Amino acid sequence: MAPPRPVTVADLGRFQTVIDARSPAEFALDHLPGAINCPVLDDEERRIVGTLYKQQGAFEARRVGGAMVAQNLARHLRECFAEQPASWKPLVYCWRGGMRSGSMVTWLRLVGWDARQLQGGYKAFRHQVITEIDRIAPTLDLRVICGPTGSAKTRVLQALEATGRQVLDLEGCASHKGSVLGGLPGVQQPSQKRFETRLHEALRRLDPTRPVYIEAESRKIGQLALPTRLLEPLRAAPCIEIEASPEARLRYLLHDYAYLGDDGEHLAQKVGHLKDMHSRETIERWQAWARTGELEPLFDELMRSHYDPHYQRSQQTHLTRWAQAQRVVAAELDPAGIAGLAEAIGALPAPPPAPVSGPAKARAASLLDEAGQG
Repeated sequence: MAPPRPVTVADLGRFQTVIDARSPAEFALDHLPGAINCPVLDDEERRIVGTLYKQQGAFEARRVGGAMVAQNLARHLRECFAEQPASWKPLVYCWRGGMRSGSMVTWLRLVGWDARQLQGGYKAFRHQVITEIDRIAPTLDLRVICGPTGSAKTRVLQALEATGRQVLDLEGCASHKGSVLGGLPGVQQPSQKRFETRLHEALRRLDPTRPVYIEAESRKIGQLALPTRLLEPLRAAPCIEIEASPEARLRYLLHDYAYLGDDGEHLAQKVGHLKDMHSRETIERWQAWARTGELEPLFDELMRSHYDPHYQRSQQTHLTRWAQAQRVVAAELDPAGIAGLAEAIGALPAPPPAPVSGPAKARAASLLDEAGQG
């Protein structure tokens, strides 16, 4: 078999299987899309080898680590790779394209498979993720879906996507609904790196010549931060506001957040995070409702006393084109009403170009003056 040529991130599509040779903890933090984890050192083994390297030097670390690697590779050959045909062509990576992936590639090639090593490893992939997010995000024709809490913005995005429109679901990538009560039951948010990898995958699928619908978000979704190069165009994009009555929004919240009533103490703890923004009496009342599962009065007061007062000010502060927002009205936020909203939003005319203001406006006026003098 000919010596393997270097493989870069651009070549990922050429391989049938992508193998992450790093430890399970590294894999859980983030990994290449579609990769499987076949570690040459597990988390504890990696810790042992690292300690030996620091305390006794490289030789002892490699002697002990080499036996561990050989044992793990033998297990993968017996289990994970046992059914692969002779034509199998896997790509293997580790942190920087070093000894861990290199040792696996060597053994796979000795068997007869055309295994290759990813040049630069995960670190090279991570660099591409950041570079591509920064490149793609400013090119998108974003349309920002706005509306106070309970306006079914995420469901509207899903309905838009079902009708063939392009959607960028930031909360889906973040596994969080965005508010203080937005954690999903039984679902942990991904790491920041994993979130950005998900964003990268979503951005790569978008056509920059077509509108992309996206929900208005603050800089953070739960514990995760939006990349600046995506947040800036989001805040400068044209806005579409959903208008629904407080009663319709409350009915939607009681349905969409019904699971919060399953653990009253946990909900009370979440409500307690608002203690710096409301009186002790108010927080205690809300926590009492949370503990007894009285979601209707709790959600009604949260909506009217917490979320709604902040909504208008936040939109005006953070969304450059908020004053020119197009508006769609929903009588109800049930499935039929959400489908109607998606249809109405999809039928809206293209928004006017962004107004020129500030330094750009001054430069334009200067050029006009010069043209007149000429």
